[in-house]
Amino acid sequence: MSLNRSEKEAVVADVTALAAKAQTLVMAEYRGITVADMTKLRNEARGKGVTLSVLKNTLARRAVAGSAFEVVGDQMTGPLIYGFSVDAVAAAKVVADFAKTNDKLVIRGGAFAGKALDVAGVKQLANIPSKEVLLAQLCGLLMSPISRTAVVLGALAKKKEEPEAAAA
Repeated sequence: MSLNRSEKEAVVADVTALAAKAQTLVMAEYRGITVADMTKLRNEARGKGVTLSVLKNTLARRAVAGSAFEVVGDQMTGPLIYGFSVDAVAAAKVVADFAKTNDKLVIRGGAFAGKALDVAGVKQLANIPSKEVLLAQLCGLLMSPISRTAVVLGALAKKKEEPEAAAA
């Protein structure tokens, strides 16, 4: 079913708004994926704050024109699903994880921080831990010296008490 001019303008406006807020765009070819698998992917993505859209490539190119994602305009060919996310790694992680279990979804590329990403770049981005994990690691690193100092001071206090107990 073809869209009329006003519907196309609405789609372009929606995608332009998505692109303005997003940090990452991931594109994947979805040829041969069942409706059930596509629904599963969309639910997974929605839960992680990723917006997945199947768009006509000409409308997608028009929507990202002038944005940081314009660098991948020439890669927008064939049947693609576009994943936008505000979180820098969420879109890449959702698509890459799904592609591991479903060989019909083929990652084609993406964009992050105004730079085009190839397949390897998208997979690298997907391997970065989430914000929560990185914050937990940072807290662990900050607490490590403090806890080590506490253990050493505790051991010194215990050794100091042992000779006094033996003398008594």
